[in-house]
Amino acid sequence: MPNLTYILCPGQGAQAVGMGKDFYEQSPAAKETFDTANRTLGFDLASLCFTGPEERLNQTDMGQPAIYVTSVAAHRAAVAAGALGEAGNTEYAGLSLGEYTALHLAGMFSFEEGLRLVAARGKYMQEAAVATPSGMVAIMGGDEAGVTKLCEENAQGEVLVPANFNAPGQIVVSGSKAACERIVTAASAAGLKAVPLVVAGAFHSPIMQSGADKMKAELDRVEFKPPRATVYSNVTAAPHTDAASIKNLLVDQIVKPVRWEQTMQKIAGTPHARFVELAPGRVLTGLLKKINRRLPVETLSTAESLKARS
Repeated sequence: MPNLTYILCPGQGAQAVGMGKDFYEQSPAAKETFDTANRTLGFDLASLCFTGPEERLNQTDMGQPAIYVTSVAAHRAAVAAGALGEAGNTEYAGLSLGEYTALHLAGMFSFEEGLRLVAARGKYMQEAAVATPSGMVAIMGGDEAGVTKLCEENAQGEVLVPANFNAPGQIVVSGSKAACERIVTAASAAGLKAVPLVVAGAFHSPIMQSGADKMKAELDRVEFKPPRATVYSNVTAAPHTDAASIKNLLVDQIVKPVRWEQTMQKIAGTPHARFVELAPGRVLTGLLKKINRRLPVETLSTAESLKARS
């Protein structure tokens, strides 16, 4: 049996002004992806990706569709260049927003349907963030039990929960503004490094419930086809199964923690596997290297990176 290729799809935070521009200029397949996105959304998303402004690109309602489109454009450019090998021997995993990219690439819904879903998701999560002063804090050096205990001790009746299990010793928590401030102090006192993140709000926590409720209605409007390949769920760290459960898990994903470390631990032991991170950025490459430094991870963050592989 040929070796497996794992395609890793980045989530929010990977965006940067200029992303996708080289793919657009050098790959007809990527250009068509951005042009289709502009027509679908009714505004020039490509220009925002290529030239900013950075402040607008970093906002949740714009950053999410921008990353989705850039990732798909990079994937299509790689396929056209013959840089990804056999499509039938590929599995997909995406971090948070990237789960939608992974599901599209596995054939569950069209590019345009996925883009409309992602744009709605970004809008609803932005609205939920604006409605409640909240934030996220990255905690380095702790384990799940210890960080969960810190959250319980510092919630004081407010929301404060683990939100992202990114890599060994790297857990992000979400909560109300005051609770986040308390856990920064408490984590430092416990000998851990705590870094408040520049984000719109407490993603992957109960503070996002209004966004999750609205997203359920959006997902109900789209017909999901059975996936052509394995896609891993952020909520369970296990492969997705049927369309109904996938929709439910995508709703849960907005308010529950992303178990990225557990997903990567599961696939990191696959013998002779190939790991490929799509544009933009190298965030997932860094996280996977924290699990196993020796894993060969390829990053398709630039059009130039395709030339060495085609």
